[in-house]
Amino acid sequence: MRLAHRFDGPDGAPVLVLASSLGTTHAMWDSNVDALAQRFRVLRYDHPGHGATPVPDSSFSVAEMADDVAALLDDEGIERVAFCGLSLGGAVGQSFARRHPDRLERLVLCCTAAKFGEPAGWEERAQTVRKDGLAAIVGAVLERWFTDAQRESQQELVAQFREQFLATPAEGYARCCEALRDWDFRAELPEIEAPTLCIAGDRDPSTPPAELELLAHEIPNAELVVLPDAAHLANVAQPELFAQAVLAA
Repeated sequence: MRLAHRFDGPDGAPVLVLASSLGTTHAMWDSNVDALAQRFRVLRYDHPGHGATPVPDSSFSVAEMADDVAALLDDEGIERVAFCGLSLGGAVGQSFARRHPDRLERLVLCCTAAKFGEPAGWEERAQTVRKDGLAAIVGAVLERWFTDAQRESQQELVAQFREQFLATPAEGYARCCEALRDWDFRAELPEIEAPTLCIAGDRDPSTPPAELELLAHEIPNAELVVLPDAAHLANVAQPELFAQAVLAA
């Protein structure tokens, strides 16, 4: 799969890959890029079936998504990167760290998990969006992405993410749900070699701080930062604190 992508930041700077959440595009990182690009050449991409990356002809796994990132680096002539992934992007980051350890300088895992709930829930979600579209679940998703206060005070921002979510092809979203349905990385966490920063949102109902505590405990060289007043999209809720944590990692 050829991943749609873009670069920001100076040529010749170390490359930082940003991998997005399920149901978003690379625009999820718009509030973070300016700060991160002061040090990095930032590489953002769209997951399969999201944004400008087409829906694949067949199903795929998280491991294959990680290999797609490695192939993108090959195409761009990039040897080593730092990798920051949120939610689904964090799962891809974990797999990338195990499958391509020689290409990874540092790893940042944000609002993610080694296992996302039970498979039946992901199967049900995939079938729902295939039958009824993403509009059937958008309200519940936004409640997980943003705190009540954010949804009240930042209505324009929330509306932008709603539009981004609804623009995602239903089949692309469903196939990523199926990749997460089959995802269980818990036994492999101790094999991650890269220095790792885990970032949690203290109000995240999808991947609460306990999930990130598990990652930080099981990954040998890892630390944990918890961002205040942040739900699942902690990078959007606290862009300055998020950038500070990533740049200090």
